[in-house]
Amino acid sequence: MATILLVEDTPANLALATKLLRAAGHEVLTTVTATAGVAVARDRLPDLVLMDLGLPDMDGWQAVREIRADKRAAGLRVVAFTADAMLGDRERALAAGFDGYMSKPIDFATFAESVERHLP
Repeated sequence: MATILLVEDTPANLALATKLLRAAGHEVLTTVTATAGVAVARDRLPDLVLMDLGLPDMDGWQAVREIRADKRAAGLRVVAFTADAMLGDRERALAAGFDGYMSKPIDFATFAESVERHLP
């Protein structure tokens, strides 16, 4: 079992991802803003952070920079979790400091397995 922080502002995505990850046996922490996500990441040091890129208070790009700037949290695995699935977005996310990239919509059958591939 891993502890996974899900930073997602769309209620349906948040509910579905949480349900699927919990069904797979993981502890799931959730926030709907990047500011709260950065705070929880620093405080709880989860095994994995799934970070939406399009959040209302600050984007996921800035949030990963803030996580990486914190000495205790800098080594966390942070995966971009986004509906922005344009050509080059994966490469841009990896270059920006994300450890991986997952696009939405969520595939019920493979979501938990896809997330688990990003666990340390």
